[in-house]
Amino acid sequence: MRVLFVVPPLVGHVNPTIAVAAELTARGHQVAWTGPAAALAPLLPAGSLLYAAGDGDAADSTDVLHGRWRDLRGIAALRFLWAEVLIPLARAMLPGVHTAVEAFAPDVLVADQQALAGPLVARRHGLPWATSATTSAEFTRPFDGVPKVGEWVAQRIAALLAESGAPSGWDPRFSPHLVLVFSTPALIGDGGPSGDGAHASGAADGPPGAAARPGARSYPPHYAFVGPAFGARPSAHAFPWHRLDPGRARVLVSLGTLNREAGARFYPAVLRAADALADRAQLILAAPVDLAGTVPQHMVHQEYVPQLALLPHLDAVLCHGGHNTVCEALAHGLPLVVAPVRDDQPIVARQVTEAGAGVRVRFGRARADELHRALAAVLDDPAHRRAARRIQASFAAAGGALTAADRLEKLPPGATGPGRSAVRHPTPPGTAPTENEKGP
Repeated sequence: MRVLFVVPPLVGHVNPTIAVAAELTARGHQVAWTGPAAALAPLLPAGSLLYAAGDGDAADSTDVLHGRWRDLRGIAALRFLWAEVLIPLARAMLPGVHTAVEAFAPDVLVADQQALAGPLVARRHGLPWATSATTSAEFTRPFDGVPKVGEWVAQRIAALLAESGAPSGWDPRFSPHLVLVFSTPALIGDGGPSGDGAHASGAADGPPGAAARPGARSYPPHYAFVGPAFGARPSAHAFPWHRLDPGRARVLVSLGTLNREAGARFYPAVLRAADALADRAQLILAAPVDLAGTVPQHMVHQEYVPQLALLPHLDAVLCHGGHNTVCEALAHGLPLVVAPVRDDQPIVARQVTEAGAGVRVRFGRARADELHRALAAVLDDPAHRRAARRIQASFAAAGGALTAADRLEKLPPGATGPGRSAVRHPTPPGTAPTENEKGP
């Protein structure tokens, strides 16, 4: 079997595919990736087969977009994500993904939910495709409270389908063949935020095809909750392991890869909270040097840390609520303090608190005393650790990369379904711009 992974240039979206690809390779299958090559190459294992898609002036445009996005919050950040990042990325990637399919001749595509070019090309070539859901936000009715925003997102997706020459009435975020969700209901929750069960098909509402039943969410059998998938990752980050204090609880503080520069006001509050906890807890801060300030000796500070290697040595994690960081912490049974910044992070933070595995704090107006109380709570209250370990057990049972590979192997090249085109087309999908995408 030949499997092509279609991914955006985002660390948290690439990492799970590395683990799944490694398992598939160990079973004798062939794998490749396609996406913006300049950004993806450093994230993939050495020697990976990578087809460029959507590069262009990717380095410059990514820096510019990140500078504009960094200070946005709430609906403004979501609107920016779709109008300025995901839809343009889909357009830019379409020709390259088409070329990758022609060159690699995959049997199956695995497309990240934010790499919309993948499903469009899969349909055009008549290939079965699987969704790689590296965040669970789309499975919790994220637009219930802001239906106009949900309608606007649905319109943007419909416009992309139309300009690409694809049929209407389907959602490229949810494969009809296989949806790999790198989480479990123990964290997501069976009932979702509204507590009224699954919902019907619709791009604005979430995954199509789920049948409603009272009090719980029901998914069709092609939704596979596999839990986090961990594998070897390229890392050039050394770490002063000798500085870890075995006599104190150890807490990692990280705002992830994309949000770290937004912490100018957050990091000082962390330092003050660390001082108040210094006799009992050692904080390990991953933050830019120019934003961290003067870090006291009782802490460990590095710009980057080898997170997966560090987690087994920790007692808790304080983070931004990024899906991968949260799931990696919970996979090690660690309770969390979550300070969500934007995008799906408030949803993930709610999942953590509703599961009992942590405490949510404010990011924009963070106070040292609030952080102190939250950290003390997750370190002292055994209920948070019990909940984290319950989720850890669910992740282990789900199987991660092994289960994902099992499900992909069971997806026959001739799979049929409402998302599969029966005709192969020799030309790439169209990339003409659509109408105004400023949003509501």
